[in-house]
Amino acid sequence: MTDSRQDSDKYLKKRAFFDSLLTIYGRKPVLEALEDLSLPVHKLHLADSNRRDQLIARMEQLASERQIEIAYWDRKGLSRISRNARQDQGVALDLALPHYGTTEAFLNEGKKGGNQKNYELLALDGITNPQNLGMIIRSACAGGMDGIILPRKGCAQIDPLVIKASTGTLFRMRLLRCEDLAPALSEFRQQGARICGLSSHAQKSLSDFGGEAPTIFVLGNETRGVSDDVARQCTHRLRIPMHNNVESLNVAVTAALISFRRQI
Repeated sequence: MTDSRQDSDKYLKKRAFFDSLLTIYGRKPVLEALEDLSLPVHKLHLADSNRRDQLIARMEQLASERQIEIAYWDRKGLSRISRNARQDQGVALDLALPHYGTTEAFLNEGKKGGNQKNYELLALDGITNPQNLGMIIRSACAGGMDGIILPRKGCAQIDPLVIKASTGTLFRMRLLRCEDLAPALSEFRQQGARICGLSSHAQKSLSDFGGEAPTIFVLGNETRGVSDDVARQCTHRLRIPMHNNVESLNVAVTAALISFRRQI
């Protein structure tokens, strides 16, 4: 039985070395992930206080059939793994996703010539609504964007609502994690990327913006827009023309317009 804070700390430090690990939680999302044989599962985490009902028994059965390691924790240990004690429902699952990584790894690939030269990314600045995040991921995946930069600080994190809103595209979209967005964008600028912020006062419209170069489109908070620190990293300002005195669009709609702007 694994139940100490020290043991959970050791596991979290070990897990930090694997850029491709994404931890999800909640009984329904975890069960659905275990049932999807196309998803590479790393490890199942269960609270030892869970009542062994049909769902828990089914998870254990699937993990055994797929030869997936199961770790049992006390509730505090499990909450440290899930990072959401209120909503994890006593279960968490580490997925080893090939498209999940960090901005640092992405930039290192670029230095080695591993990335395509003219990638296009979305960068999310303070997107706190889980449903908006899921729909942004869905639009970016469908529109062929090369990835999404998702900071750990200030944005909604991957949870069951995000997974549901993305309709499964989260597992096919390249997600690039960073701690803070502004320093990460600064690194991209140093490697020659264009950083584009959206503003209703910009002279150039999204449809007029072209050229072939690495490009990152920044999407700001649903209410406050792009933060000052991130705005200072922007090299270009673009606008989406509005009619009938409409001031702004939902951020997920904006993501869709950006993702499909060259395809329609």
